[in-house]
Amino acid sequence: MMTTIPALLRTAARKYGTKPALVSRTDGSTSFAALDVLADRVAKAFLSGGLAKGDRVGIWAPNMAEWVAVAAGAQRIGGVVVPLNTRLRGGEVADIVRRARITRLISVGDFLGRHYPDMLRTEEMPGLRDILVLKADPAKLRGRERAWDAFLADAAGVTDDQLAARAATVTPDDIADIMFTSGTTGQAKGALFDHKRSLGGGRAWHGITDMTADDHYCVFGPFSHNASYKAGWVSGLMTGATVYWPEAYDGAAVLDLIATNRISVMAAPPTVWQEVLAHPNRADWDISSLRFLSTGGTTIPMELMRNLRRELPNATVSTGYGMTECCGSATQTLPGDPIERVARTVGKAIPGTEVRVADADGRPLPAGQAGEVLIRDDKLLIEYLDSPEATRATLDADGWLHSGDIGVFDADGYLKITDRLKDMYIVGGFNVYPAEIERQMAGLAGLRACAIVGVPDARLGEVGHAFIVRSPGSTLTEAEVIAWSKSNLANYKVPRAVTFVDALPMNTSGKVLKFALKQMV
Repeated sequence: MMTTIPALLRTAARKYGTKPALVSRTDGSTSFAALDVLADRVAKAFLSGGLAKGDRVGIWAPNMAEWVAVAAGAQRIGGVVVPLNTRLRGGEVADIVRRARITRLISVGDFLGRHYPDMLRTEEMPGLRDILVLKADPAKLRGRERAWDAFLADAAGVTDDQLAARAATVTPDDIADIMFTSGTTGQAKGALFDHKRSLGGGRAWHGITDMTADDHYCVFGPFSHNASYKAGWVSGLMTGATVYWPEAYDGAAVLDLIATNRISVMAAPPTVWQEVLAHPNRADWDISSLRFLSTGGTTIPMELMRNLRRELPNATVSTGYGMTECCGSATQTLPGDPIERVARTVGKAIPGTEVRVADADGRPLPAGQAGEVLIRDDKLLIEYLDSPEATRATLDADGWLHSGDIGVFDADGYLKITDRLKDMYIVGGFNVYPAEIERQMAGLAGLRACAIVGVPDARLGEVGHAFIVRSPGSTLTEAEVIAWSKSNLANYKVPRAVTFVDALPMNTSGKVLKFALKQMV
């Protein structure tokens, strides 16, 4: 039965056997059956190392079959998975390791021009027992770092009966994962989900796409994101679809992936579709296999929607709205919707989900009146890790999730997101939270005060712009600020421009007037 994520994998392995579950350009294909076997080896190796039920396992690695096997293997014996974006730097990862009390961290050796374990060697992480390194060069390992193959060898000391006995204790109500999402306080928050909620995220995407075992499904983001994890490979396990992902993100690479693998379902940010359609040799690739494509997460140009409809007249072109805290999708446009509606709204509430536009007291507002978007369904986060105040601010007594986004319904019940209560902006599909950057940037020498705002960008939708007040006598330059940011922040968080000001505009309560800063750009 599909009551937990590892049980779903077991069921899929029995049903689909040697059919490819995951396909990587670099590593080749992994069948449903082979993935399940590898998850068993991972589970046994964790058992051999004393992983207790409820222990947290961080995964800081790129998309690969081992990522999925670690997640399902740890969850098979009651471990809790904490996905970490590979764009995070060492200090950002160490902060989450400490606060989530991660005891085992799975990382990668050389990736994107860096040796990932190097970024953690100066960080204090007293509760972290092992760093298990995928694709490791043994000569580079130090201290608690262990090669992946050495870790897997530990599985030999655990029997099938021992594994089965532990697996039998895992229930749908056990915590499956902690998904970290930042907030306006500037500190990343960990949203807790049990197995039934996480499976709900996969079912929601299945319902939207009508995926089957005949589909070739391309997830676009990292497995650390809900869209590629629960709405990604988990949904693939549910449907028997084969899951692919890009390993390069230029237009030619994406076109080649679609055409070579006959991709039929794909969700990607608008910037990706723009690059695909604008490629000068677009006609060299046949992308007619696409039957369902989705986009969103930022402003969607009407011209892009028209071009997609013209290029792919038989495909469903869709947009939607959701967030980590609701385990993915909350709304989606429908097949047959006019292209203007697809571009200008995020659709209707999906089946099983209630969406309300409410005033400041939580009372529903009629169509045409803007208010905060509230969401209620059975896959909302349980709570934020160690943060009852944040939980109370997000989940009310009636079970509504307060999104922090401003929206308005049209007369037909389609939702349009018009603004954000929070200051978050979206860079190429990645959420960026200014307060988080401002907190980290406070340690930059020569900086007295700073504020970050999102400004429009033709390619990425939005990018960051930093406003900085220098310390007395400081000669801090824009180049120095950006260089520091590139060394200390994930690349999508790096401000693209800097403006130096004598003082930040503030209201009488001492809060920075960010709308005034945006007017200065």
